[in-house]
Amino acid sequence: MSKPISETAFETLLFESLLGDGYINVDSTEFDPETAIFPNRVLDFIKITQKKQWDKLETLHGEKTGERILSDLCKWMDSHGSLATLRHGFKCYGRTLQVAFFKAAHDLNSELAIQYQTNCVGATRQLYYSTKNKNSLDLVLSINGIPVVTMELKNHLTGQTVDDAKRQYQKDRDPRELIFEFKRRTLVHFTVDPDSVFMTTRLAGSATYFLPFNQGADGGAGNPVSKNGKHRTAYLWEEVFSRESCLDLFARFLHLQIDERRTDEGKKIKKESMIFPRYHQLQAVRKLVANARIEGVGHNYLVEHSAGSGKSNTIGWLAHRLASLHNADNERVFDSVVVITDRLVLDSQLQDTIYQFDHRQGVVQKIDENSRQLAEALENGVPIIISTLQKFPFVTRQLVKLAEERSDESEGILPTRKCAVIVDEAHSSQSGETATDLKAVLGGRLLREKAAENALEEGAADFDELYRSMAKRGQLENLSLFAFTATPKHKTIKMFGRDGEASHKYTMRQAIEEGFIMDVLKNYTTYATYYRLVKSCEDDPEVERKKAAKALARFMRLHPHNIAQKTEVMVEHFNAVTRHKIGGRAKAMVLTGSRLEAVRYKQSFDEYIKKKGYPIKSLVAFSGTVQDDKIPEKTYTEEQMNNGLREKDLPERFGTPEFQVLLVAEKYQTGFDQPLLHTMYVDRRLSGIQAVQTLSRLNRTHPLKEDTFVLDFVNDRAEIQEAFKRYYDGAVMGEEVDPHRMYEIREELDASGIYTQDEVNHFCKVFFKPKRKQSPNDHKELNTILDLAKDRFQQLLDSDENEAELWRGKLGAFRNLYTFLSQVIPYQDSDLEKLYTYLRHLSPKLPKRRSGPQYTFDDEIRLEYFRLQKISEGSISLNTGTANSLDGPKEVGSGSVREEEVPLSRLIDVVNDRFGTDFNEADQLFFDQIVEAACDDLGLQQAAKANPEDKFALVFDKVLESLFVERMDQNEDIFARFMNEKGFQDIVANWLVHQVYSKLNDIKDSP
Repeated sequence: MSKPISETAFETLLFESLLGDGYINVDSTEFDPETAIFPNRVLDFIKITQKKQWDKLETLHGEKTGERILSDLCKWMDSHGSLATLRHGFKCYGRTLQVAFFKAAHDLNSELAIQYQTNCVGATRQLYYSTKNKNSLDLVLSINGIPVVTMELKNHLTGQTVDDAKRQYQKDRDPRELIFEFKRRTLVHFTVDPDSVFMTTRLAGSATYFLPFNQGADGGAGNPVSKNGKHRTAYLWEEVFSRESCLDLFARFLHLQIDERRTDEGKKIKKESMIFPRYHQLQAVRKLVANARIEGVGHNYLVEHSAGSGKSNTIGWLAHRLASLHNADNERVFDSVVVITDRLVLDSQLQDTIYQFDHRQGVVQKIDENSRQLAEALENGVPIIISTLQKFPFVTRQLVKLAEERSDESEGILPTRKCAVIVDEAHSSQSGETATDLKAVLGGRLLREKAAENALEEGAADFDELYRSMAKRGQLENLSLFAFTATPKHKTIKMFGRDGEASHKYTMRQAIEEGFIMDVLKNYTTYATYYRLVKSCEDDPEVERKKAAKALARFMRLHPHNIAQKTEVMVEHFNAVTRHKIGGRAKAMVLTGSRLEAVRYKQSFDEYIKKKGYPIKSLVAFSGTVQDDKIPEKTYTEEQMNNGLREKDLPERFGTPEFQVLLVAEKYQTGFDQPLLHTMYVDRRLSGIQAVQTLSRLNRTHPLKEDTFVLDFVNDRAEIQEAFKRYYDGAVMGEEVDPHRMYEIREELDASGIYTQDEVNHFCKVFFKPKRKQSPNDHKELNTILDLAKDRFQQLLDSDENEAELWRGKLGAFRNLYTFLSQVIPYQDSDLEKLYTYLRHLSPKLPKRRSGPQYTFDDEIRLEYFRLQKISEGSISLNTGTANSLDGPKEVGSGSVREEEVPLSRLIDVVNDRFGTDFNEADQLFFDQIVEAACDDLGLQQAAKANPEDKFALVFDKVLESLFVERMDQNEDIFARFMNEKGFQDIVANWLVHQVYSKLNDIKDSP
């Protein structure tokens, strides 16, 4: 009997657990190393389950029948792989023989159920697999004689761990042995100890790469302590490799992924990868499917999985499972699954994956032409439909056309079909009007019936379209929504989550700790730009502060010296450091602040690289046509600046060795997956979700990628940390929205007199006319009604611009709140829907505020002083501090107030004071900047609203010193006196606290 701390004891525990779950003990002596199968188990299975085919083959081959079957089976697996053979069988003398029967989606076919039970799922201890040596594998799992899983087990009480098992696979297991040959026999290899599990699907000697297969513990890597005294890794043999789960894995999860890529020589090749689900993917899919099976249609689910966590595969597995899902009564839960995505890669990948499961064409249809194609797919009930959200607003008219072509009276309304809608990257676009268009189409006749019932209750027979518009905002009984995102907003959690939580989470922290993604904040360097502008014109014109400040900032950002200096920093860093990373294949992205900046940087990069003779080539990415601000007739396009390279070809060409740097303006900052991307140079403002999504372009792993690097010219480290921290351990719901505030804003809008209730009712009566009553004059009538309010708003704008802009802001606030609340609260208030519809169409017609003067300052200003200085480098830690929660939507648009005019010379002093260090008369302006910075602090804003001035001072004192420290370079004399002279400090602090408190509470100083 083995000692309880030995490796054998651990092996025995695992083995006996499998036998207790229905595995068969298959002795090692049954294995044939020449063919790398258990031949007798294969033949016994075929004899028992396919006797007719066996008998017919036996009449041809007599005693050699078994030998012939085994020979054809092995040849088939050598050509097609063991996974495809297990799923779809093999040919032997024109007859298809199955080597496994997998569970059907329903229980209606009793013969299939019996065949499923006949599967021999075997476990073999100490398998001697080779004719060349005496090596053995601790444990091998097989299905009907075909080995599919190998395991090396280690017990750390003997001083060995999974790391020793990994080395065993890397050094002692020859990948050329038939049992290990990629896809031909065994498909996945596990290293297991009592605490950790790792796995790989391809042995490649010392290059073998193992992925963690752990549950996660406390939001990070590893496995939690078992509550019942079992090993931390007991889930592997009790859950993942239980008999039923094992068969399910090989039936519906493993798949061969084929990617096309270019070699360094530019030649296209195909790369095959065997995909075994990671633990979080397996758990998420099974949990969602189980819930949908029990709950049925009509529910929402949120999946919060970190970027780079394999969402494409998770969505593929989920779509396939939902398309064939049956409930306990053997009824299909969903008629169709609609996948909403903008990622082209998902189209082919999903079709490929599902074809491997079903071996049938037509299960998946990609909508890549027009909305008519989508309308036809929905009408025909295609099992899985992949489309973009933007096509849905146009589907209804296509359905009407289809109905007219068939001369039926459906009015373009689908039958009520039960649909599962999977949304890839669910953000605010899924909570706006486009999302309601999706519901309007998929709601079918159920939506029409629901609307008619509600209209009848209010005696409004002609307003059924209004009630249909209301009904499509809420949850529909025939739709289940499955939303996937790495960075959910408050709206997303509220609409798709349950009790403020996602149905399943795989956090950024766990993904980083497990090595699935890189920590993009580990090497983060920030630069500050110090400069001095001086007025070069003789006069001193009056200018608007805000507009002039923007113009000065633009002047500075586009200044040739600024761009040249930053170009030098970036190119020199790339050439000295980045170019040598990832085996000499590393790439960089430059984020610019505007399309014109992208143009200028492209010109500057190419000129500097040519002058230096560096082996670096750049590409630029921006939308549309950019006009040169110096030569109006000169324009630029992306394709032109990239020497004719087409936009759609850019991502693939950037991946080749030909190009190293990509300069972008509002492109490729989400959904761009390039593992060779190592460095990001940031010269634009980033915040919140945008910062996380953009910088996460660096997080993809590569076998040779050891780190990443960010060089930031613009952003504050603390703000970047705050943005990432919010999602590091998973998003948390914060402050809820007060529905009462929406009614308050409505009353304020009504009271303004800009519109009347009669006008709202008249507009909606025309707008929501039944299709049969609509006429060509309706459009003119709608515009005539809106023009009444438009004219009144113009009068207000002429008399009191600030009041007009305040009203416009309230209009936006009402629209925002109603769009959100109507999807999370079952409103049945037709007056709200009418007002929302009216205001939505009024908003774009309202005249804009007078733009006022536009400034360029090209001739009035010159750059006198410029300095780039590195101010920090190193890791931005996400393990410290507290993450801010996600608050609900607030009122947006409080009105735009025109600033007072100030002399141009004074504004230049303000800018110099903010960015320069060489001042002699700008002390007062330095303090003004401290005041402005303090007023932008969210914590101080809340404190000022909630406290009297003396209590607010206690909060303010805690942040005052940091405000000075952050600006110490800008006025060293003031900084030194503030830090060293107590009397000076008290006077300054008292003055500042009063200024900030007064400004935050809009208190006017007494004259």
